[in-house]
Amino acid sequence: MPAPRLLYGITIFLGAFLLFLVEPMAAKQLLPILGGSSAVWLTCLVFFQTTLLLGYLYAHWITRCQATTWRRHVYLVTLAAAVVLLIAQKIFPPEIGQGFDHPVTTIFTTLAFTIGLPFLLLSATSPLLQVWFQRTKGGTIPYRLFALSNFGSLLALISYPFLVEPHLTLKLQRTLWSAGFLIYAVFCAILARQLHPVPIPTDEPESAPNAPRRAKWLWFLLPMAAAMQLSAVTSHLTVNIAAIPLLWMLPLAVYLLTFILAFESPTLYRRGIVVRLLVVMLASLGYAISKTDVSLPIGIAILFFLAECFLAGLFCHAETYALRPQRPTETTLFYLLIAAGGASGTFFIGIASPLIFSANYDLAISFFVTAALAIAVTWNDGWPQRLLWSTAAALLLFFTIMVHTAYAREAILEVRNFYGSLRVKQRTGPHGGTERMLLNGTIQHGTQLFAPGLTRTPTTYYADDSGIGVALHHCCNGRPRNIGVIGLGTGTIATFGTASDRIRFYEINPLVRPIAQNLFTYLRDSPAQISFADGDARTSLTRETPQNFDVLAIDAFSGDAIPIHLLTIQAIELYKKHLAPGGILAFHVSNQYLNLPPELAALADAANMQSRLIESQPDDSLGAYRATWILLTSNTAFFDQPEVAAVAGTVPTDARLRVWTDDYSSILPILQLSHH
Repeated sequence: MPAPRLLYGITIFLGAFLLFLVEPMAAKQLLPILGGSSAVWLTCLVFFQTTLLLGYLYAHWITRCQATTWRRHVYLVTLAAAVVLLIAQKIFPPEIGQGFDHPVTTIFTTLAFTIGLPFLLLSATSPLLQVWFQRTKGGTIPYRLFALSNFGSLLALISYPFLVEPHLTLKLQRTLWSAGFLIYAVFCAILARQLHPVPIPTDEPESAPNAPRRAKWLWFLLPMAAAMQLSAVTSHLTVNIAAIPLLWMLPLAVYLLTFILAFESPTLYRRGIVVRLLVVMLASLGYAISKTDVSLPIGIAILFFLAECFLAGLFCHAETYALRPQRPTETTLFYLLIAAGGASGTFFIGIASPLIFSANYDLAISFFVTAALAIAVTWNDGWPQRLLWSTAAALLLFFTIMVHTAYAREAILEVRNFYGSLRVKQRTGPHGGTERMLLNGTIQHGTQLFAPGLTRTPTTYYADDSGIGVALHHCCNGRPRNIGVIGLGTGTIATFGTASDRIRFYEINPLVRPIAQNLFTYLRDSPAQISFADGDARTSLTRETPQNFDVLAIDAFSGDAIPIHLLTIQAIELYKKHLAPGGILAFHVSNQYLNLPPELAALADAANMQSRLIESQPDDSLGAYRATWILLTSNTAFFDQPEVAAVAGTVPTDARLRVWTDDYSSILPILQLSHH
């Protein structure tokens, strides 16, 4: 008896749900070995889109194969191999390599060996089962099953940051996911065994013509533009806020929603309304990003960028659906070109763009490509549309040039790699001398004043009265100090060093050290003995013998994006091993959107350490910013010193928070989007 329609629906839904549930899980597991960089998710996105393309190719190949028995056997063997692989990984968990030198290769190889085969099969589910369903039941291709697949994906994405991540450890997530895959494999095996050996129809009705070449190009180019938008918006949000699953999921959820609407409810799409809204969003956001020194309040920025991403995705996917093939034999090619476009778009933004451009123009380029494709799509709608989109494309090209000009203004250096885009700006400072500033994207990483007598003045978050200043001035009663610093920046902390001190900097981004050594003089002018450790700090500290630091400063947070693996109980235990007796941990937690102090208070309690909060005030004359530091130590005598007690306050606590571990972390409880 043929499998009922319901089983097809359940299997497609389950396959899509598992496919998009494993994406944040796998990326979250990779974050620690690559320093918590937001680029990890973008590179994972490239892997997922590429494997999706391979999955569609696999489905295309299987449905092109004439011999049903042979086709079925190949599929069943692959399915069994994926199940065996997952069971083997439960018994022998794979070793994840350390890869800060070649992060992209590390991500691709790790994902390929851990979830590659299951992911490939899950990717193939929707197009493969749609063709099997059509072969078994007859009639037209059930495009609604594609929408059902996207609904399963959307549900997985929404449930991850709000239900899965806050309540389940990574280990339990992996176990439950493997169980789900086992059920999925059983369903697929049932469907494969019940597949009727119906020959592929060769005499299709004349009424179904081949799709024109122009349509096939647009099957590829429109999804490519949508994927570029997805990657660029995700990158913009995660680089400037936090590399967390919640902010990965939102643009991807919006992207999937556009697929569902385009394929499930095509009648809701009104081209006239969508193109008018889209052109307004593209122009206004294009103008906003060209003003590089102005930033929108984060809640508003997220809403605007998600709205733009939604409109662009809906336009691209609805127009793709409108061009869908009439012939059943062209269905898998249709999905194949959609997947190829998606893979190309994410590849361009995630991997090619950092190699091609020395600054980040991803959003501007994505907006321009969308407008250029809109010209092609609306060309037959008459002169008003042609004129509108030609003007919009020219305007967005102009904004892209404006972004380039804005970045180049005052910049004496622009470089970019996997870890971000770095710029050094030079201008006249408040005292008439030169001032240099290191920026990662829009985030400041340090400033130096070159006015006479000020070159060794600690600026920004490291002033004498800041938390790190207080810790270094009062830790050691005049004896030589041994200082560790996670996060080099411009090397400002080196100004505190004396001839008898030792300072060791840990830095993951290979571009930072040459900048700090050549364009800033903090390191050169410091009489202290300075050494460096390249790569992720936690990895380096794990390999090193105990360093006996009197003070270890943890300041590796790129603006508001935080590498959570440096803030877990296991990380604190590792730092304690490297502290001298009575040593101090100094965490820099100035953050616009994340309320980190209560989490650090919980970590201090779990590690049997005392914690205090020191907030220093801005001082424009010395280039000092408002800075929040939290000091942890087992040495109560340090906090009892009158000079320290006068400035150190209690750290606010929150009883609802769970202590972060390597296996559990959720940023949702400490997220505050109302701050500007």
